Amino acid sequence: MPAKQPTHYAFEPKPVLDLIASIEADLQRLKGLVEQQVEKFDPANPHNKAPDGKLTEEGVECCYRLFDEGKSRYSVAQQMKISFAAATHRFNTWRKMGGAKRQRTLLG
Repeated sequence: MPAKQPTHYAFEPKPVLDLIASIEADLQRLKGLVEQQVEKFDPANPHNKAPDGKLTEEGVECCYRLFDEGKSRYSVAQQMKISFAAATHRFNTWRKMGGAKRQRTLLG
């Protein structure tokens, strides 16, 4: 029995390349949207504090991210408009959570 010859299919690369380009453009657009959400946090954002003056979850995470960047407790206290004692408390909690290696939470 003779060896079976490979079957050759007609292949048009342009539609496949167009599809790949479209997918890449969609992924870049999606990446841009996600980066905008994650990229910036604002220590002065009013959502960082509850009406009673305590830090919200977003405020705590913002505080931790400042520590991640190497900011001092004094600097964090000033930027977050909290007391030095509150910044020290957050710093100690941040260290217990692993410091810069801790699991970050998403900011809303």
